Amino acid sequence: MLTKKILVTGKVQGVFFRQSTMLKAEALSLGGTVENLPDGNTVGIIATGSEAALAELISWCQQGPPGAEVKKVEISDQPLQEFKSFSIL
Repeated sequence: MLTKKILVTGKVQGVFFRQSTMLKAEALSLGGTVENLPDGNTVGIIATGSEAALAELISWCQQGPPGAEVKKVEISDQPLQEFKSFSIL
């Protein structure tokens, strides 16, 4: 199990990015959170799960849902965090 922080920048607020991320993460059996950040251009994700599932979520984040225009995805390793589910903050 690993925990990753994923910052997705671009036109990612107001396009159902958080909802779509939660659905994707749940399908991959990931735990964590997703939230809009105050800058208005970034979604922050903390996700815990297998390396393969995290890689698939990161790959999905490169495009996001229809309507999103992803400009940048930054990934960083985090100390392991346990989550019961995946939620929108």
